[in-house]
Amino acid sequence: MFDQQVTFLYTVNYARSIAFYREVLGLPLVLDQGACQIFRVSRDGFLGICECGPSSSATPDGIIVTLVCDDVDGWYRRLKAKGAAIDAPPSENVKFNIYHFFLRDPDGYKLEIQCFQDPAWPRPAPDGA
Repeated sequence: MFDQQVTFLYTVNYARSIAFYREVLGLPLVLDQGACQIFRVSRDGFLGICECGPSSSATPDGIIVTLVCDDVDGWYRRLKAKGAAIDAPPSENVKFNIYHFFLRDPDGYKLEIQCFQDPAWPRPAPDGA
């Protein structure tokens, strides 16, 4: 088992993407590496937003960043009020026993706000555990 997890996403408009993750999602900045800023998503989960170099490109196809929480409806209301590009309101997904919705960041990366309804899903450890 690993101690932490970081997902890195690449952007062609660095300032716009940083503003989305900091101001719209409200993620706290953990580390500013100049061309890459890393935000805390949960106690041990992080999201890095990196500026594309001249030989790279941002390709959001096939990537979904899922943010797990118990307040899916609250996040939907907050993000909708901030003008986020939401695909549809929250809904039940019977096949996977989840409640969720999808939205897009400014570069087209698909984000999912989700709650696992399966009691077998491990709940977060209390702070300090």
